[in-house]
Amino acid sequence: MLTASVSYQFIARDIDASLKLASEKPVVARESAYYLSKIGDINSIDEFLEDDRVYSYAMRAMGLEEMTYAKAFMRKVLTEGTDDNTSFANQLADKRYAEFAENFNFKRYGETATTFTKARQGTVDKFVRQVLEEDAGADNEGVRLALYFKRKAPSVNSTIELLGEPALLKVVETMLGLSLSSGSIDKNIARIEKRLDIADLHDPEKLDKLLIRFTSMWELNEPTATSVTNIGLLFSQPIEAGINQDLLSSLQSLKLNGS
Repeated sequence: MLTASVSYQFIARDIDASLKLASEKPVVARESAYYLSKIGDINSIDEFLEDDRVYSYAMRAMGLEEMTYAKAFMRKVLTEGTDDNTSFANQLADKRYAEFAENFNFKRYGETATTFTKARQGTVDKFVRQVLEEDAGADNEGVRLALYFKRKAPSVNSTIELLGEPALLKVVETMLGLSLSSGSIDKNIARIEKRLDIADLHDPEKLDKLLIRFTSMWELNEPTATSVTNIGLLFSQPIEAGINQDLLSSLQSLKLNGS
């Protein structure tokens, strides 16, 4: 079995070719075709949630597969949208829920929400990327984490965003050799910023170097032979799964206060 570092570099070196192979898998091609054939006919949140196949596809595409069962939770995310800073999705420290509400913005666009590219081919592209990352994780979960971080890092503009999502937090902790599941929010921000310049996440070369470091550290902490555990919860559960209650309260307070 290849190490996390070698596997990550092999996939990342030609990400387009890797995505093409993932999109051509029979089950992926079939589900994508179904989604594209149906999404344009969906005109409301009710219709969206009632078509289990379309809804499940969208949830997986947005990295929220493990929350597919929580329809009441997701209905609230969609119903309140993202335009109001106090909306449910905007109050959650995990940004993926706001991204989901923005992708399927029935609150803002009503019955035309599914006519936009982001709700159609954009969602298919996200689904394919998700499949690629999950397949990589089947062999070594460190590779899945690295690919996910590579995808998300360019949109991270503050240190608190790294603390606010369990999968990103896991990469940062491993890469920097830190434990950030406890302590004050200010202290943890300072600990990260002492070792990591957020601007480096926007530089492709520097980001790849950071991820090679992460995968190397992952191998030290999680040898390949035993690295395939169960990190699915890092990607899909609410933030409570990765951060203790005190730190969660601090993060949510910062979100509510607009800081």
